[in-house]
Amino acid sequence: MLKATCANTGVGRLCMLFGRTRHAFYDRLWFLKQRDDEHILVLEMVAEIRREIPRIGTGKLYQMLRKPLQSNDIKMGRDRLHALLQDHGLTVRPKKRYTRTTNSNHWMKKYPNLIKELQVSEAEKIWVADITYIVVGDDFNFLNLITDNYSKRIMGHCLHPTLEAKGTITALKMALNNRQKPENKLIHHSDRGTQYCCLDYVTLLQEADIGISMTENGDPYENPVAERVNGILKGDFELDKRFSSRADAIAAIDRSIRAYNELRPHLSCNMFTPNQAHEMVGPLKKKWKPKMYAKRPDLLHV
Repeated sequence: MLKATCANTGVGRLCMLFGRTRHAFYDRLWFLKQRDDEHILVLEMVAEIRREIPRIGTGKLYQMLRKPLQSNDIKMGRDRLHALLQDHGLTVRPKKRYTRTTNSNHWMKKYPNLIKELQVSEAEKIWVADITYIVVGDDFNFLNLITDNYSKRIMGHCLHPTLEAKGTITALKMALNNRQKPENKLIHHSDRGTQYCCLDYVTLLQEADIGISMTENGDPYENPVAERVNGILKGDFELDKRFSSRADAIAAIDRSIRAYNELRPHLSCNMFTPNQAHEMVGPLKKKWKPKMYAKRPDLLHV
């Protein structure tokens, strides 16, 4: 509309009518063109990140883009980034799903909670374990995860076709092979499911001199880090979709966990990635305010 009006009226005359100079008019056109170019570049960078982490939110996107924005001399804060994503329909909303994978009503020995009120300032002091479902074809498979409570790094994983302990044992063996600080006294924390209470799993922990800790009431919020990691993998990395085959699911899980450990910054780890946080010692600053979520345990952040 502006160009058509300019063509019919003339830039000079139009500028006089609005009390502006021709120089100001062309400066404005240049500014709009530069802004459009910047927006295209930012959207391309967002697309590149979301190829690895499809549903990552604005806050973490902004953290990952800060250096590229600075190096390209693009002045854009988090709110402007969010507005740009909204304009292009690229904001994401969390998905809420919960499927019970724990059977704690069994005869096997259950262990006390050793990590209640326990604060750690280094990786490989507490590992948390959990199982979540993955849809493969018309059936469920089960993703077994071992996560470091301090760094939020996924230490071991296994997608198993059933809820048998074979999946949890495979994930634990991978985690043990990935240890970087074997000198640290380690506690393994899980729910009271049969997979974690069975003799083979307990023996493996005891042989590795790892303390055994379990939730008291079967409440998922007694193991919030493990539950939150499940949500991140399904939310940010879209592992909640239906996979056509186990091979496709396993490839997507391996790719997602690699990106999760190497690329995704965490609010609970001062916006470091899990791999970065795993190398650190000392309390990690949290980038969220607990008082905002005190009444909503479902809004725990990692």
